[in-house]
Amino acid sequence: MEENYIEIAEEKMLKALENLEKRFTTVRAGRANPNVLDGVMVSYYGVDTPLKQLATISVPEARQLLIKPFDRSCLHAIEKGIFEADLGFTPNNDGETVRIVIPPLTEDRRKELAKQVKAMGEDAKVAIRNIRREAMEDIEKAKMPEDVEKAKDKEVQDLVNEYNKKIEEMLKEKEEELMSV
Repeated sequence: MEENYIEIAEEKMLKALENLEKRFTTVRAGRANPNVLDGVMVSYYGVDTPLKQLATISVPEARQLLIKPFDRSCLHAIEKGIFEADLGFTPNNDGETVRIVIPPLTEDRRKELAKQVKAMGEDAKVAIRNIRREAMEDIEKAKMPEDVEKAKDKEVQDLVNEYNKKIEEMLKEKEEELMSV
């Protein structure tokens, strides 16, 4: 039973790391990536629906996204949803599909995206700290001998340090990707 605290904490920290990785894929780095459209919501018959559920999204060229809706009647709604998402690019509707040509990133936009990435990393670190707090509270509630409790606390802190280091590495990697021209 005592070991479960550490395992549960590590499992939660791993999920926080995976979540960060998933959020990083939504930040574009000059190349076309269908994940940049993950947060786009389209008003489809009055209901906000994720774009992914209304169309297939492909990458025909390195700097282009092609959105082919399942129902052509929602082309204008898809266009509007992309505009409202304020992603920094303009959709082109050709009557059957929506094409998005991804413009090269300006220096200012790169810096702005780097700030967003840092904020995402900070959110992940906050999540890790919250997991640490929960784990330490659970260990304290377990009424273990003091030396065992301190050893468990140290184990949890070591985990926190390990995951914070992984977050820093991911942040550095993503920032380098964003700042390279």
